Amino acid sequence: MMNSILQSVWLVPVLPLIGFLINGLFRNQLSKSLVSLIGCGTLLASFVVSILIFLDVKNGHTHVAHFFDFISVGKLSIPFAFQVDQLSSLFLLIITGVGFFIHLYSTAYMHEEEGPHYARYFSYLNLFVFSMLLLVLGSNFVIMFIGWEGVGLCSYLLIGYWFKNTEYNNAAKKAFVMNRIGDLGFLLAIFWLIAKLGTVTYSTPEHTGVFDLFSKLSATDITGITLLLFVGATGKSAQIPLYTWLPDAMAGPTPVSALIHAATMVTAGIYMIARSNILYTMAPITQTVVAVIGLMTALLAATIALKQNDIKKVLAYSTVSQLGYMFLGLGVGAYTGAVFHVMTHAFFKALLFLGAGSVIHAMHHEQDIRKMGGLRKHLPITHITFLLGCIAIAGIPPFAGFFSKDEILAAAWESNKLYWILGVAGAAMTAFYMFRLYATTFLGSFRGTEEQRHHVHESPAAMTIPLVVLAILSVVGGWVGIPEVLMKNAHSLEHFLSPIFAESAKHAHEHALDHNTEYLLMGVSVAIAAIAIFIALGRFSRNPELGEPAGFGKVLANKWYVDEAYNAIIVKPINWFGKFLNSFIERDLIDWVVNGVGKLVNYTSRQVRLIQSGQVGSYVLLMVLSILLFFVIQFFLKK
Repeated sequence: MMNSILQSVWLVPVLPLIGFLINGLFRNQLSKSLVSLIGCGTLLASFVVSILIFLDVKNGHTHVAHFFDFISVGKLSIPFAFQVDQLSSLFLLIITGVGFFIHLYSTAYMHEEEGPHYARYFSYLNLFVFSMLLLVLGSNFVIMFIGWEGVGLCSYLLIGYWFKNTEYNNAAKKAFVMNRIGDLGFLLAIFWLIAKLGTVTYSTPEHTGVFDLFSKLSATDITGITLLLFVGATGKSAQIPLYTWLPDAMAGPTPVSALIHAATMVTAGIYMIARSNILYTMAPITQTVVAVIGLMTALLAATIALKQNDIKKVLAYSTVSQLGYMFLGLGVGAYTGAVFHVMTHAFFKALLFLGAGSVIHAMHHEQDIRKMGGLRKHLPITHITFLLGCIAIAGIPPFAGFFSKDEILAAAWESNKLYWILGVAGAAMTAFYMFRLYATTFLGSFRGTEEQRHHVHESPAAMTIPLVVLAILSVVGGWVGIPEVLMKNAHSLEHFLSPIFAESAKHAHEHALDHNTEYLLMGVSVAIAAIAIFIALGRFSRNPELGEPAGFGKVLANKWYVDEAYNAIIVKPINWFGKFLNSFIERDLIDWVVNGVGKLVNYTSRQVRLIQSGQVGSYVLLMVLSILLFFVIQFFLKK
């Protein structure tokens, strides 16, 4: 029975794929209710299968499902196979579970869309989930890369879903192009592995996989491969310098933002590094780079979020910042902590985005928080669930975000005290900007128009039920990772994932914190976050920032002018160079040569055809002259 469940793992990605095909191919024939049923039903079924697989893996079973040989050239063999273990089964739950609630929410949020476009939307969502499932299930880096490219394509389709808006199309193209930069690094790492080890499979029973043969790689090889993999991760998971596409991804519908930012895509980079943990453990230089880039990203994005007034932009930069914390965890060797934060972040960030969508829905597509206020009276369910999400992301115990954030910060303290100090500063800013957002949106007096005041109302059940479920998970989701200092043997997630990180644990230098130090670190980080919350509530509930930012606030509001710098340094020169190639190389040189050849052939043809005079005497004369010329040439050649 259990073996059959693991062998049925192919159902998990195939069910959303079927949903994509049916809704996509028959979008003009299917009713909205049928589209919703297919889109949500296939993912719910996938979630049920994922739960059964997770329970089996929890009982100690793992499985590699080999389907066929995908590539077989010489000694290189790359199978199309799925690996079901602790890490992949956990991600299956996150992707299908949170993904299902986002699908359910979408049935109400997108109800105004016309039938074919409604079906197109759900087909894209299903394809997105399929690609992410392929990414986490692949038993080698090539299958992971196929899913990796799939989520990149789907992000392009969903961000530019409203394709009649040029701005949205530009945002979609930006996401696609910036991800291609990272993907090149990933590809080069794959080629490097093939060149050195002749395989891209993670591990095999015969011990011939990448993670079995890593000792054959030189220090230079491991550092180079891990740095290139990290380049790929910076693209997908929006780290410096490839992070600017993620805030622009807000152009898509709000449920899409929740799907990209919480359950899929942006977690791909963390999954890849967690899966390759032994390579990173053996590359201390790369680990330092990962930790520093992650910390810089966390702080930069947090400062930008302080002065954003678009409800979705605040959450977008919050995601970039939280991803930075995950990379900080990976960089200091806290692989379990990073994966733990992926899970808790999926709960509260999906909740916050869907809560923001509920607000936008109630305010008739208004996204500027300065035009909101006082919404707690009108949106009671959205208000309380959004508040719970804010407390969770701020890291207040016993909410989910506290446990995962604390684990990363504790590991940062062990690695480098400066990492911890800067990490706590980022956490303080997180608490501050989230409660600035909460206070400005839900507290104080209503600042919208009279028409908005008249129509503002709580969202329908299809939108509020996911909010309630995700709010519950945001409260209790962290209890699977209670640290040893608070309760012995209560970190069940660490025990569950220990086989994945066992090899890294052998090579890592363990420096366990004493209990007093750990209590102190917890207390300080929670106290600072609590102070930031009270400051934000006191300041913005009574006197929200309604004017345009000034001074240094303008710099933060304009995102440190990074986009402008990229436009000036990269985009404009490339556009200029493209125009130069088009105008001078393409038109003035290549076109001139091609057209010149055509003109020469035409001219030659016109002249040669004069020989065809129709006079027999002329033809005889030409024949005689030709024969004489032939004999003359032969005479001189013989000499």
